[in-house]
Amino acid sequence: MGGTIAMLAAQGHRVTLVDMTDGEPTPTGERATRLVESHAAARALSPEGGRPIERVLLDLPNRRVEHTLAARHAVAGVIRAVQATVLFVPYFEDAHPDHLAVTRIAEDARFDAKLTKVSMPGDGGQGPIYPAWLIYYYATHLRIVPQPSFVMDISAFAGQKRQAIEAYASQFARNPKNVGVPDRIATQDAYFGSRINTAAGEPFFTREPLGLGSLASIVNLG
Repeated sequence: MGGTIAMLAAQGHRVTLVDMTDGEPTPTGERATRLVESHAAARALSPEGGRPIERVLLDLPNRRVEHTLAARHAVAGVIRAVQATVLFVPYFEDAHPDHLAVTRIAEDARFDAKLTKVSMPGDGGQGPIYPAWLIYYYATHLRIVPQPSFVMDISAFAGQKRQAIEAYASQFARNPKNVGVPDRIATQDAYFGSRINTAAGEPFFTREPLGLGSLASIVNLG
């Protein structure tokens, strides 16, 4: 959902990326390189002259992420610290155990963040808050075909998304197995863009209905 991240940041929203793990070990990476790449990706998505995208690393153990009370409260602390009103989390059907655990953690952290008379680690003294929306993005290891609730037009931000993806050189450019991933993602974006008559789009799913104040923001399907 890099295009949507860039769009929200360009619109002036405060955007915080929460890295649950450092992503290591991987076949072609190591911690120091991955940290540099992740911050380069955030810079690529940040607007020129605007508020830079923030990045928070919780440092849970990669490949061993567990849905625990401590993990929930760590995420709830970030939600409170930034007073988040919208959460984007991985889609809830996946073959990757870490992804499934992260989704459960984030879903429950949304609730934990609103609890009164209890502090959360790292909340900076900010009070309880219940994010109004929880939206799922598709990053699944299952060969499912997304059936989104809506598609975001990211045509103006596809270039920034590509730069952010390519910032992870250890995972793509220097990994023969994954060298074609950036092109495949661009093809996917073009397909979902075609579903809403735009050049590029990103699919999202919600369990809760989105409220509209008017039809003005709906893309003209032509």
